[in-house]
Amino acid sequence: MGDDLGDEWWTHGGNNSDVSDKEEDAAVEEKKSPEESEKPPTPQAKAGKKRKGLTEPPANAQKKKKTGQEKETVVVQKTKQDDGSTAANPKKKRRKKKTITDVLAVSEPKPGCPADLQNIVVQYFSDKRSVIEMEELQLSDSNFLKSNDLTHSLSSYLKEVCPKWAKVQKQHTEKGSVALLIVCSSALRAIELIKQLTTFKGDAKVMKLFAKHIKVEEQVKLLQKGVTHIGVGTPGRLQCLMHKDGLTVQSLTHLVLDWNWRDQKYRRMADIPEIRVDLLKLLDTGKLRGCSDGKVKIGLF
Repeated sequence: MGDDLGDEWWTHGGNNSDVSDKEEDAAVEEKKSPEESEKPPTPQAKAGKKRKGLTEPPANAQKKKKTGQEKETVVVQKTKQDDGSTAANPKKKRRKKKTITDVLAVSEPKPGCPADLQNIVVQYFSDKRSVIEMEELQLSDSNFLKSNDLTHSLSSYLKEVCPKWAKVQKQHTEKGSVALLIVCSSALRAIELIKQLTTFKGDAKVMKLFAKHIKVEEQVKLLQKGVTHIGVGTPGRLQCLMHKDGLTVQSLTHLVLDWNWRDQKYRRMADIPEIRVDLLKLLDTGKLRGCSDGKVKIGLF
C-alpha cells in the first residue's frame, strides 16, 4: 500500500511540474509583443548586437573626431588660400618721400653762387610779377661780391670783399642806417656771427637786429640814438624795422647773406620756407633798389 501511495505521489508530482512549466511559458509568451513572438531573434543578430557594443565607439565620440578633423582641414585650406593670395598679390611698400634734410645729408656741401639767388627769385616771383617787373628783379654778376668758397671765416671773407672798410666806416655818419648789413636765419646764428666780427669791425658799432627778447620800438630808439655801422639780423625783423622807418638803407654799401651755413637739419637759410619768403620780401621792399643801381653789392657768405 505504501508503494502504491508513493507511486501515486510521484505520478501526480511529475504532472504538476509539467503543468507549472507550461503555465510559465504561456505567461512569458503573453508578455512578448506579437512581432517578437512571430519573429524570434536569431543567434546571428544576438552576436551582432554584442559585437557592436564591444567594437563601435559612441556616436558623440565619432562626431567629435569628425569635427576636429574638419577644423584641421579648414585651417589648412585657409592657410593655403592666404599663402596663395599673398604670393599672388604682395603688398607694395610705400616709398618714403625724401626731405631736404635727407638730400642735403647725403650730398656734399657746395658753395653758393649768384645764380642760386637768381633762381630762387625767379621761382618765387614768376607768378606774382609781370614780365617787365621780372626784368627789374634780375641782377647781373657785377652786382655781386665774390662768394665764399667755404674756406673763409666771416672776418677773413669781409676783409677780402671789403678791403677799404676803415674808409667806409669813417664816411658813415647817418643815424638810423647801416653801412654793412648781414642777414642770417636765426638769433643764435646772429650772435655767432657777431662774435666772428671781432678781428674785422675795429671800432665800428654793431647792433643785433632780431626779434628774440628785443622789441621793435627799443631797436628803433637805439638806431636813432647813435650811428650804427654794422647790423646783423633776421629777414623778418629787418623787414619790420624798414616798414616802420626805423632802419633805412641810404648809407648801405654791402649786403652779405649767410648763404652757406646749415642748421642741425642740414638746411641753409634759403631751404627753410618761412625764412626764404621773408628774405625775398626783404629784397623786394623797394628800399634795396640800390642793388640794381650798383650802389649796393651783394655777397654770399
